[in-house]
Amino acid sequence: MNTSPDPPSPDVEAAVRRALAEDLTPFGDLSAALVPADTRTAGAIMARHTGVLAGTACAAEVFRQVDPSVDVEWIMAEGDRLEPGSVIATVGGPLAPILTAERTALNFLSHLSGIASLVARWVDAAAGGAVIWDTRKTTPGLRTLEKAAVRAGGGRNHRANLSDRVMLKDNHLLGTDIASAVARSRELWPDRIVHVECDTLEQVSEALSAGADALLLDNMVPDVVREAVGIAHSFGEAGGDMPLLEASGGITLETVADYAATGVDCVSSGSLTQAAPALDIGLDLDRVGP
Repeated sequence: MNTSPDPPSPDVEAAVRRALAEDLTPFGDLSAALVPADTRTAGAIMARHTGVLAGTACAAEVFRQVDPSVDVEWIMAEGDRLEPGSVIATVGGPLAPILTAERTALNFLSHLSGIASLVARWVDAAAGGAVIWDTRKTTPGLRTLEKAAVRAGGGRNHRANLSDRVMLKDNHLLGTDIASAVARSRELWPDRIVHVECDTLEQVSEALSAGADALLLDNMVPDVVREAVGIAHSFGEAGGDMPLLEASGGITLETVADYAATGVDCVSSGSLTQAAPALDIGLDLDRVGP
């Protein structure tokens, strides 16, 4: 499992390229073109609110693609806790390209730091009772960046995409049953994890008997989740293979501690990436020449 907070470099480069094209097509930065070429600046990227930092690779790549001569020195790193006024990085160089890069760089920082900040709140609330997992509910085209932000906040990643593991949800079982679906999965993809969504305790027992590697305990209240955990432990004590246990569905920051205390291995929520508010981060500049 990838625990590094850094996203893949090719994905960073591609995302930044798309973002700059969105900002600069078709005529470039008309406002920055008015700035005299010899005007230089220096300043600082600063946090306006408490949070957790993520997105530094994207922000650095924005400045690099706009003008490699812009000097960016990072004072803080991915996963660092931020307070209002924290200096995240210093920036210096020609004013025009810095102005062109400013908003795109800050958009990446604010969005990804917002995700890391929300994840950190969930991790703190879970207090070590369970690992906090993300889901595939990510912004199209930004999944690897957002999942890296989850790691920066102290969470961990669920499957990366549809090829990563077999995930049997209720809609997948409309034409079959859990035992048949698990068996067929073993035949087709013997090296892949088989993860089964369970809405009832009866399905928990079915998935255990079928030999599922992981169970998603979906939309259950904490007491029912605790009962499902007990069924799984009894199955393991009787000689069965103990699966990974995930609680998901309708869990909030206010209730995550209750779910983390049930004995599950992880708690997942799409809100970590879908509903995280952007963290307010700004760039303060001063003219330094000519």
